[in-house]
Amino acid sequence: MSETLNRLPHEQALAQLRAACAAGDRSPVTILNLAIARDHIGEHDDARAMMRKIAELLPDWDEPWLRLAESWRREGHTDRALKAYGEVLERNPRRHEALVAKGAILLQQHQPDQARSILLRGVGVNPDNPEAWDALGLALTRLGDIAMAESAFAEASRLQPQNVDFALHRVEAAASSGRIEAEIARLQAATAADPLNVASLTALALALDRSGQCRAAADMAQAAAILAPDMAQPVTLAGVLLARGNRLHEAEELLRKAVALDPNHPAAGNDHAAVLMRIHRHAEARLILTRLLDRTGPSLDMLCNLATAETSLGLQEQGTATARRAAQLFPESAAARRTLLNNLPYRDGVTGEEMLSAARELSARLDHPLPPRLMNDPTPDRRLRIGLLSGTMRTHPVGWLTIAGFENLDPARYTLIGLAQREGSDPIARRFRAIAPEWHDVSALDDASLAALCRDNGIDILIDLGGFGDAGRITAFTHRSAPVQIKWVGMQTHSSGLPETEWMITDRWQTPAGSESLYSERLLRLPEGYVCYSPPPYAPDPAPLPARRNGHVTFGCFNNMAKITPAALATWSTILHQLPSAQLVLKTHQFSEAEPSERIRAVFASSGISPDRVQLRGSSRHRELLSQYNDIDIVLDPFPYSGGLTTCEALWMGVPTVTLPGDTFSSRHSVSHMSNVGLSDWVATDRDDYVRLACARASDLDALEALRATLRIRVKASPLCDAPRFGANLGAALRDTWHAWCGERELTARQPRPRILANGS
Repeated sequence: MSETLNRLPHEQALAQLRAACAAGDRSPVTILNLAIARDHIGEHDDARAMMRKIAELLPDWDEPWLRLAESWRREGHTDRALKAYGEVLERNPRRHEALVAKGAILLQQHQPDQARSILLRGVGVNPDNPEAWDALGLALTRLGDIAMAESAFAEASRLQPQNVDFALHRVEAAASSGRIEAEIARLQAATAADPLNVASLTALALALDRSGQCRAAADMAQAAAILAPDMAQPVTLAGVLLARGNRLHEAEELLRKAVALDPNHPAAGNDHAAVLMRIHRHAEARLILTRLLDRTGPSLDMLCNLATAETSLGLQEQGTATARRAAQLFPESAAARRTLLNNLPYRDGVTGEEMLSAARELSARLDHPLPPRLMNDPTPDRRLRIGLLSGTMRTHPVGWLTIAGFENLDPARYTLIGLAQREGSDPIARRFRAIAPEWHDVSALDDASLAALCRDNGIDILIDLGGFGDAGRITAFTHRSAPVQIKWVGMQTHSSGLPETEWMITDRWQTPAGSESLYSERLLRLPEGYVCYSPPPYAPDPAPLPARRNGHVTFGCFNNMAKITPAALATWSTILHQLPSAQLVLKTHQFSEAEPSERIRAVFASSGISPDRVQLRGSSRHRELLSQYNDIDIVLDPFPYSGGLTTCEALWMGVPTVTLPGDTFSSRHSVSHMSNVGLSDWVATDRDDYVRLACARASDLDALEALRATLRIRVKASPLCDAPRFGANLGAALRDTWHAWCGERELTARQPRPRILANGS
C-alpha cells in the first residue's frame, strides 16, 4: 500500500483522482493520493485532515504519517513535522525517508548529536541514499568529528558525483581537517578526467580559495559558472570569489544572476547586497536587505549589512539601532558587536566612554586563549622584525597615510614583513612590496594560524592597519602574535578594547593630555602628527581662489555620506543662512544614487535653503576628485567623524578646513592635520564657534587668498608630509615600545617564583 502519486501536473492528477473517486474507487491509496494532490495545490487544511483520517482508519500504515510530515515540513512547521516523522518510525523503524528527514530537522534545530544517531540508522537502512550521507556529514561536522564527516561527504559525492552541494561540503571538511592540499590534488585529477563535471570544478574553486590561491579560485569558479549558467551554486560561488578578489562589478553581475536563479536562497541576496555596498550602491543594497529580512526574519549577517548600509546613507541613528538589534538578538555574537562598534563613531553625540565600552563588549565575545611562550631575543637595540597586518596596503587611505613613514624607517634597524589580504598591484601596493623583503598572503588563515605564522617568523612588533573594519584582522592579537602589538590607522576610530593591544600610535592632538582613561591601550604619542601623507603625483596645481571669479564663497565637503550627520547638516544650513550668497558642494559616492541625493536636498529645502545653492556630486576618478577642490574655497569638516585623508587632500589642494573635534579618536583627525601644518586657529570649540569661524573666514577673502597661494608649499614642508622626519619619529617610537617590553620581560623574569612545599604546608 505504499504506491504514491504519479508525476503528473498536480491539477491534472487532482482531476483524475476525483474522477476515480466519483467512479467508486475509494481505496486508501486513491484517497491518500487525492489528499497529496490537494496539499500540493494549497488546500493544506483539508488535505491534512484526509491524511489523518486515513491514518486513523489504518493505524499500522506509515504512509499517511509520512505524507503528513512532508506537508508540515514544506510549510515550515518543523515541530509538527518531527512529531509526524516519529509516528512513521513507530510503525516502520526502517523507513529511510523519515529517518533522513528527521535527522535534517534535528540539524536545523541545533541538535547534532540526536541527528547523528537518526542519520546513522538512515544510512544503515539505505546506504545508497546520498542525501542521508550528506546530512550525516553535516551532523558529524557540528560535533567536531571532521575525519568521519569527510568520509560521509565522500560517500555522498560517490553516489551522486554531479551534486555541487555534496562536493562543496567535502571541501569544507578537508579544509577543517588540514587536508586541503590533498583535496585539491584529488579534485584536479577528477576535473582532468571529467572536465565538464560542474560539481568538481566548483569544489576545486572553493578548495583553491581555502588554500589561499584566490585568483586561481576565482578563475575556476567562473569556468564552472560558464559551464552551468543556470545553476545557482557555481554562479553564487563565482560571484563571492570575484568579490573577494576586488573584481566587484563582475561579482555584482553574477550575484544578481544567482538571486534570479534561486530567489528563495537568502544568502545569495545578502552576498549581492554586500557587493553593492562595496561599489557604493548603498540604497539598492538597503532595499534588498530590508525585503529579505521582512521575508525570512532576523538574520545576523543581514542585520549587520543593513546597519552598515543605513549608516553609509547618512541614516546613522537607524544604522546604530539596527546594529543594537543584532546585538540583542544574537547576544553572544562578536560580529554583531563588531558592527555596532563600527557604526557608533558616526552617530551624533557619541562619546569616548561609549566607544571604549562598545570595544570592550566586543572583546568580551572574542576568544582569548592563554598566551604562548614567546622566544624573541630581548636584546633592546638589535634589528627588529616589524609585521604589517592589513588588507589595504594599496591605494587606500591606509596606504596614502602610512607608506612614506614605513619607507623611511632605517633598514639597518628594522626589517618589514608584509601580512596581507586582498593584495593589490597599484603604485602604492608596489611601494609596500618594495620595502617588505618578506611577504605573506594571510587571506586563508584563521586567527590562530595567523598568530602562529607571526611567531614562527620571529615578528617582534606587529602593527595592525585594519582594526575591526571589512578586512581587519586585529582579532589575531588575542592569540598573541608578537611580543609588542600596536594599532595604527585603518579603522582607527577609537580604542580597540583588546587587552592584548599594548599600544596605539597617536599624537597630542588626537589624544590630548587627560584622555588616557578613554583607551585600553597605552598611547604612543609621536612628537608631531600621527600620520605622514603621500600626495599623489598626478594631483593638479591649486587654482586661484574660486570666490574671486565666482563672486561668492563656495564651501565644500568631499567626505563619505556616513559622516554627514543631521547635526552637521543643520550647522551647514545655519552658515548658508548667515552668508546668503554662499554655496555648498557636497561630493561623495552615494550621490551617484537618486534616493540619498533626493533626501539630502529635502533636508536643505526644509531648512529654507534654495536648491540652487547646494550641489551634490557623485563618484569620479581620484584625479578628478582632487581637481574639484579648485571649485572650493573652504572645507566644512563633518562631525562627529572628522575627515582624515580628505582633509590632507584638501590642504594639498590649497583648501583649509573648519573643524569641530570631539573626544573620540575619529572626531579629531582634522585637528591633528590642521595643527600639524600650523592652522590650529581653524579649530572650533563648539557648534556656535564652528558657524562663527566659517563665516569669519569666508568674509576675509584677502586672507583666504593669501593662504591658498602658499598652502601647498606650507604643507609640503610641514611634518604632515616630511617623510624622513616622520620616519625618524616613528622608528624612535617603535624602539621605545620594544625597550618597554624588554624591561617588563626582565622584571618578570627577576620576580621570585613561589616555593612548592611538602604536604601543602
